[in-house]
Amino acid sequence: MFPATIARMPPSRRSLLAGGAGFLAAGAAGVGFIEAGLLPGRVHLHAALGLTGPDGVVPSVTPGARVTKSFRSRARRGQRVTWSASYPPDVPTTARLPVVLALHGRGGDHRSAFTDLGIDRFVAAAVAEWPTPYVVVSVDGGSLSFWHRRRDGDDPQAMIVDELLPRLAERGLRTDRIGLLGWSMGGYGVLLFAERHPDRVAAAAAMSPALWRDYDDVWPGAFDDVTDFRAHDVYARQAALRDIPLRIDCGRDDPFAPAARAFIAGLDRRPAGGFQRGAHTLGYWRRMLPAQLAFLAWNL
Repeated sequence: MFPATIARMPPSRRSLLAGGAGFLAAGAAGVGFIEAGLLPGRVHLHAALGLTGPDGVVPSVTPGARVTKSFRSRARRGQRVTWSASYPPDVPTTARLPVVLALHGRGGDHRSAFTDLGIDRFVAAAVAEWPTPYVVVSVDGGSLSFWHRRRDGDDPQAMIVDELLPRLAERGLRTDRIGLLGWSMGGYGVLLFAERHPDRVAAAAAMSPALWRDYDDVWPGAFDDVTDFRAHDVYARQAALRDIPLRIDCGRDDPFAPAARAFIAGLDRRPAGGFQRGAHTLGYWRRMLPAQLAFLAWNL
């Protein structure tokens, strides 16, 4: 989960290895938690001056029902994986609705979409205005998996396609073509999944996708090595997104903004969304969530 300056790329792997990383609370601007060591000085200053924009506020409403289950995942090397499905208010958990799969950021799990972002309450506040209500599903993808098969055999994408979606279909949910939503690491995961499985994706929305053009700039642990990095390069397969409705949002003070601009420039058509005041923070993601959720509702 994490940030950028238009004039400065994210810190290198070497500097992160030297400096370490952890979570800290943002200061006077109240922009939400960020990862220590990833915010350049300009962003701290902009946050203190209120130049990164207001924080989004989770609606004070009652969400719909949530179902939580777990299973032993063969694709994730026998790990127990938990998923949660959040339904719109007043909708029974037997309803046959489409699915929006929410891919969490670094250090997150299936709870993050609800406890950190409050997606279930944003849905509850807006669903009456949407043409297509849907179920938001979040699943454990690994705290630093970057949503792709790793050298040790852990494969979150195979888990989604071969294990999670069939389980959701058994519950009566519509999984032939799904919506995708993700932030930071999960934003990268959205783009990667959509490129690898375009026939399964009806629409995709990414916030602050964690993208790098150069392996030397990559967060430690995001990829096994340079070969892994190149094998999962989302810039190399952008043509696969040609027919998928796509929205990408990124704060102008996010360290990933330059890489996001480069990704958008390489698409056949400009996606919805854009670059707003904001950094790599919960406050920014909460502010962008209503537009992202509505985009998916209108394109499912």
